[in-house]
Amino acid sequence: MGQSGPGRALHVADLDALDGTPVLDIKPYIREFAPQDEARQAPWATNLMHQYY
Repeated sequence: MGQSGPGRALHVADLDALDGTPVLDIKPYIREFAPQDEARQAPWATNLMHQYY
């Protein structure tokens, strides 16, 4: 992975995002900060992701 900034490009692989999504802030995944309870999402989001893969 490279560094971003003026005149630089950031190339990532296996990013969990839709194509063309801007990368604004990169942080590591830390299990202790993840939701402790089951996460909920709107049905339309579930349908969208079901069709995405």
